[in-house]
Amino acid sequence: MSLSRHRLAKTALNWVELDGGALLHNLHAFRRRLGSGVELSHVVKANAYGHGLELVAREDEASGLVHSLSVISVEELVRVREAGIKLPVMILGYVPLSGWEAVVDAEGSPVIMNRESLEALSKESARRGREIKVHLKIETGTHRYGIEEDEIPEYLSLIKTLPGLRLEGLTTHFANIEDTTDHSFALAQLKTFQRVLTRVREMGFPVPLPHAACSAAAILLPEAYFGSARVGISSYGIWPSKETKVSSTHVQGGQMDLRPVMSWKTRIAQVKTVRKGDFVGYGCTWRAPIDSRIAVLPMGYADGYDRANSNVAHVLIRGQRAPVRGRICMNVSMIDVTHIPEAVLEDEVVLLGRQGEENVSAEDLAGWCGTIPYEIVSRIAEHLPRIRVQF
Repeated sequence: MSLSRHRLAKTALNWVELDGGALLHNLHAFRRRLGSGVELSHVVKANAYGHGLELVAREDEASGLVHSLSVISVEELVRVREAGIKLPVMILGYVPLSGWEAVVDAEGSPVIMNRESLEALSKESARRGREIKVHLKIETGTHRYGIEEDEIPEYLSLIKTLPGLRLEGLTTHFANIEDTTDHSFALAQLKTFQRVLTRVREMGFPVPLPHAACSAAAILLPEAYFGSARVGISSYGIWPSKETKVSSTHVQGGQMDLRPVMSWKTRIAQVKTVRKGDFVGYGCTWRAPIDSRIAVLPMGYADGYDRANSNVAHVLIRGQRAPVRGRICMNVSMIDVTHIPEAVLEDEVVLLGRQGEENVSAEDLAGWCGTIPYEIVSRIAEHLPRIRVQF
């Protein structure tokens, strides 16, 4: 006998909550920031930055604020369509040559960075009698995916001669806009992109939807808006970086009010006494300095709670901070609740989010792990249920 998703969520030991009100608030904030002439493409790649792809996509479509979704792969495109979402979907990542049938079937708009991709897509779209909108990824200085400026005429010639293709957009991505308050490199990239865009239009391609802005650029650089902005991390209430937050105080519109969308929770599975001098966890990395109460949590690095949190992170129990003791295990973690005598079996534990007056942010976890908030949220395991709430 199978359990419904709702009943499974009620029995979950680890789960993620999505605050629909906070997401809507952030989308409205970016809608105002961009103005009426710029489309908003919501980036929902990497399981919507860990928030739940299908859940977020449904919120986007219902909001009426989002013009399109941006995913990273054919698999994510198919998941969106299987969820019944009708919004246009742009595929930001590489599509294997064997994947074009699925792209055409699901009416995705791919970002192209290889001649072979254009040829394979043309063959499949022509066979189906379809016309697929494509975007060319322009290399401006990041040197990841991208077409060099001197290669552009060849790609345009292919689009012009191959059946089943229509050039909808040019796109690029900034290399150094988040990690600095000096945006000269980003502005140089923007200059290159504008030059290429002008050249392509002069060659007879109108390019109705050029786009360059990520979250940081959408906050800081109105000149990067063009026809659309791809807003990702900040739509989920997380600043791209401290530098972006500082820089935003010096631009028109000022600092945005971004509200965190995600909470990540678990429960206490056991409370036990550890005597003074006893060790806790693998490797004997923490030794009780006094008789201590240890809460055992049924979550670990297999759920996305990084092993680097060992002996440095805090969680929230009954509105108080409680430190991690010993090493994070694959499916288990240990927490010191000596100072929280009222903590009991199955108490709710907040790993990320707010409880009472206390808060553990994605930035806090990133600092403890020596990484960035993007990695913290996007690596939360997909097997954990995502539940929509309205705070």
